[in-house]
Amino acid sequence: MDLVSPQNNPNEYPSRIVSSSTIATMATNNNSIISSSSNSSATATPNSSSTTMTPPPSTTPSRYENQKRRDWNTFCQYLRNNRPPLSLSMCSGVHVLEFLRYLDQFGKTKVHNQTCPFYGLPNPPAPCPCPLRQAWGSLDALIGRLRAAYEEHGGRPEGNPFGARAVRIYLREVRDFQAKARGVSYEKKRKRPKLKVPVPSSPQQQSSAPTPPTLADATAATSTI
Repeated sequence: MDLVSPQNNPNEYPSRIVSSSTIATMATNNNSIISSSSNSSATATPNSSSTTMTPPPSTTPSRYENQKRRDWNTFCQYLRNNRPPLSLSMCSGVHVLEFLRYLDQFGKTKVHNQTCPFYGLPNPPAPCPCPLRQAWGSLDALIGRLRAAYEEHGGRPEGNPFGARAVRIYLREVRDFQAKARGVSYEKKRKRPKLKVPVPSSPQQQSSAPTPPTLADATAATSTI
C-alpha cells in the first residue's frame, strides 16, 4: 500500500506566503474601496427634500360658476317637465318668459297691487295680502347667467333665447312696476367727486417760508424814506 506524500497529493495546494508590507497594502486598498462605495451610494441616493414635488393648487369653481350651473340645470329640468317636453333647440323667448313667471311662485319680495293702501311705500307698517314675487334684480342676474350658459353649451349667440327682445322688455316692465309698487328707485346714483383736502405743510417748510413784515418793520421803512 503506497502512501501519498503531501507533495504528491493533488488536493493539497501550497499556501502563499504574505509579508507584513503586503498586508498593509491590502488593508489600505480595502479602506479606499469601502469609502468610495459609501460615497457613490450617498451620491446615488436622491435628497428627499429636494425631489419632493408640490401638488398643483386645486382649482375650485367660483360662486358665480356654481350658481350658473344650478340655474342651467333648473331651466333644463323645466323644459323636460313641460307637456310636451321641449328640447333646447326649440326653446324661444316665449318659453323664457314662461319660465320667469313660473319662478314667481318661489319669490320672497312683496310687490303691492295698485289697490293696496301700501302701494308705493318702501316699508309698509302692516302686512297685506299682496303676492310675493321674484325681485327684478334677481331676475336680471338670472337671465345674465343663463345667457352665458346657453352659449357655453354650444348655443349660437344670434339665436340665444335669453337675449331676445321680448325678454328685455319684460325685465324693463318688471323693474318699473316694482319701483312704483315698492317705492324703490333702481336708478344708479352718480358718484360725487371727492373734495381735495389741503395737506398741512411740515414744520421745516413753515420755517423756510418768508415771514410777513411786522408793523415795526413798516414804520422803520417809512421813517427812513
